Amino acid sequence: MDIIQDLEARGLIYQTTDIESLKEALKQPIHLYCGFDPTSDSLHVGNLLMIITLRRFQEAGHFPIGLVGGGTGLIGDPSGRTSERQLNEESIVREWGQKIKDQLSRFLDFERDNNPARVVNNYDWLGGLTLVEFLRDTGKHFPLTYMMSKDSVQTRIEEGISYTEFTYMMLQSYDYLNLYTKEKVRLQIGGSDQWGNITAGLELIRRTGHEEPAYGLTVPLITKSDGTKFGKTAGGAIWLDPEKTTPYEFYQFWYNTDDRDVIPFLKSFTFLSLDTIASLQQEQEKTPEQRPAQKALAEAMTRFIHGEDALEQAVKISQALFSGDVKQLSGSDIEQGFKDVPSYTMTSKEDVGLLNVLVEAGVTGSKRQAREDIKNGAIYVNGERIQDMQYTLTADDRIDDQFIILRRGKKKYYLIQY
Repeated sequence: MDIIQDLEARGLIYQTTDIESLKEALKQPIHLYCGFDPTSDSLHVGNLLMIITLRRFQEAGHFPIGLVGGGTGLIGDPSGRTSERQLNEESIVREWGQKIKDQLSRFLDFERDNNPARVVNNYDWLGGLTLVEFLRDTGKHFPLTYMMSKDSVQTRIEEGISYTEFTYMMLQSYDYLNLYTKEKVRLQIGGSDQWGNITAGLELIRRTGHEEPAYGLTVPLITKSDGTKFGKTAGGAIWLDPEKTTPYEFYQFWYNTDDRDVIPFLKSFTFLSLDTIASLQQEQEKTPEQRPAQKALAEAMTRFIHGEDALEQAVKISQALFSGDVKQLSGSDIEQGFKDVPSYTMTSKEDVGLLNVLVEAGVTGSKRQAREDIKNGAIYVNGERIQDMQYTLTADDRIDDQFIILRRGKKKYYLIQY
C-alpha cells in the first residue's frame, strides 16, 4: 500500500490537487512541508494530526520539513477565525518558535540516513523582506478578486479584517515559493482550513513561471461524535509539553475516548496497521467494558509523544487510582495524578488527628460529619479504610515524606501536602 492509499484508507485525505499526478510524483521521494505558527509556547493535540501525517510521509521514504512560522506568527492567520488575533511581541514569538522547533525535532526523525527530516523558520526569509520588494515581486501576482474569494477572507467581511491578516495568504504563498525554489519542495500539507492558503501558494508558483508540478493536500478536521471540540477538556487544551499537560493527563485524554470515536482515532493518529485496528475493533465489540481499543490508543499516543518511561508511569497511576491502592505511588506519580484534586498544605509535620484534618482540609463540613463518615467507612487514608475515630496521621502515613491521600467515598480525592 502506497502513502496515498494508506491515507485514503485511514480517512485522512480531504482535498488534493491533481491526485493522479500526485500519486505518480510520490513514486519517487519528494520534499514536502507543513507549517506551524507559534501562537503559544507549545503545540497541542490539534496540531498532532499534521505532525503524524508528516511522519507517515517520512516512513514512506519522503523528506518532511516542519516549518515554524516565526514570520507569519507575527502577522496572524485569519483562517477559521471570526475576529483578529492578538499580536504578540516579537521576542515572545521568537521564544515560542524555538520551543515549537524543539518539539517537532522529537516527533520527526532527524537522524535517518536516507530521508532525514528538517525544521526551518520562515522568519529567516520573511524577516529581511522590504515592503517594496514584497509588493513588487509577490503582491502583483494576487488580484484583489482572487484574494476576496478565499474562505479565510469571505468569512471575515462582516466582522472586518485588517490589512495585516489580509496579507497572510501572500506571506504563506511566499513560503511555498521559497521552499519550492530553494529546497525542491513539491507538496504542502495542512488542515482543511488551510486549503485557501495552500492553493494560493500553488497559484504563486504558477504565476512566477515555474513549470515543474507542485501539489497541495489537506486532512479533514477531526470532530467528536458528541459534538464537543476535539482536543479540549474541562481543564482546557491538551498540550504536547509535559509541563502543561502531564503524561498521565495525556494518557487519560485518549483513554476516555468515546466508543464511537476510538476506531477512527486509531486510524488517524496511530501507526498501528489497519489489520491490527480491525482486530481491535472486533475485540472492542465483544468486550466494550474492557476498553481494549481505548487502551491501545492511549498507549500508542503517550508512547509516541512522551516515551516508554512516561507511558509506564501513566499506566501505573491509572491502575492505582482505579484500584484505590495509592500506596504504590511515588511523590512524582502523585504530583501528576493528583494535579487537579483539592489540596491542603500542612505547615507542621507533627502528628495530627485525622478528625481535625478532615475538617481543616475541607474534606467534610464539620466534625459531626467527619465522625459519621469515619463510622460509615467512607474515609480512606492512602487507600486504606479508616474507622478509628482516634486515628492519628503520622510520618508512617506520608508518601515520600510529602503527601497523604485522603478519599471520601469512591472517587472524591483530597491531597494533603507537607
